[in-house]
Amino acid sequence: MLKEFKAFAMKGNVLDMAVGIIIGAAFGKIVSSFVEDVMMPPLGRLIGHVDFSNLFINLSGKSYETLAAAKAAGAATLNIGLFLNTVINFVIVAFAVFLLVRQVNRWTAPPAAEAAPPATRDCPYCLMAIPAKAGRCGHCTAQIAAGN
Repeated sequence: MLKEFKAFAMKGNVLDMAVGIIIGAAFGKIVSSFVEDVMMPPLGRLIGHVDFSNLFINLSGKSYETLAAAKAAGAATLNIGLFLNTVINFVIVAFAVFLLVRQVNRWTAPPAAEAAPPATRDCPYCLMAIPAKAGRCGHCTAQIAAGN
């Protein structure tokens, strides 16, 4: 059983997947930081100095200035701003992954093969298929010029 597990773990697909997950997690952190620290502040300012992280609906009936204050008081809240941040983060991550996969597919795409000349042609006399390089038809035995 140990040998089977070792063979499974050392397969290329498993190692590739592990590397992909680790790089994906690190890439996710970079994009999360980009969204939260770089994109959201200007976006909030354009919308009217709204900080999405403090956008919430208080369900307890009391008034709180910030989400942190509501959480500290133990109030039930709908955290719309945090949800919006997460959705925007997802859209940006998905778009970045799309661009990355698209570029990798371009790099790894096989070169376009030139159209191969046809292997056969029709005999001009009997219209049967004959090899393209044939000088005589094998069906009607007619002599065929190279250009025909």
